[in-house]
Amino acid sequence: MKSTVASKVDSAGPSLSAAAGLLSSARNHRFNRMIKQGKIQSQPAAQLFYFLNRTCFNGLCRFNQSGEFNVPFGTYKKINYVSDFHQYQKVFASWKFSGGDLEALALEGNDFIYAHLPYDVEFTTYSAGGFSWEDQMRTAEVLAAHPGPVILSNQATPRIVSLYQKLGFTLSYLEAPRRISCTGDRTAAQEVPAVRGV
Repeated sequence: MKSTVASKVDSAGPSLSAAAGLLSSARNHRFNRMIKQGKIQSQPAAQLFYFLNRTCFNGLCRFNQSGEFNVPFGTYKKINYVSDFHQYQKVFASWKFSGGDLEALALEGNDFIYAHLPYDVEFTTYSAGGFSWEDQMRTAEVLAAHPGPVILSNQATPRIVSLYQKLGFTLSYLEAPRRISCTGDRTAAQEVPAVRGV
């Protein structure tokens, strides 16, 4: 999949920008059709998701209440788009990527888990059903009970810090850039990597 059209959008003016938006809409529609047809685990779906991620607004991944990908086309002068992933093939050959509810995953006791949870902020509807405070607590509790190494990260809100400390995670803090903001505020936010068993 090529990103030539998308990478030229800013310099070409509004007519090409509108055309790129239509292309993006068509790609969203195709991707959502793959989801509905149960083809989301296919190679074409993975390629299309990568294209959508690189060309949509700020690389945001969001699904509506119907489970459809619904992020609009972004505005870019240049798109960083890797077309050859062979260098990663050996690294990922023994990895297993899974999606779904954490408690439904078949984990071995020594499995390493990295979980980057939805931020504990006002907007939590990145997918159908959202991600509530109860989901935050349940996920942290499941991860705290895992006997193997665990790293999870979240925005360092007072209740997240309190929850992770109560569950025995070792916390550190870092300033993380914000690429997505409904108000345009890109001020760095404090993030908390939390560690157990590492």
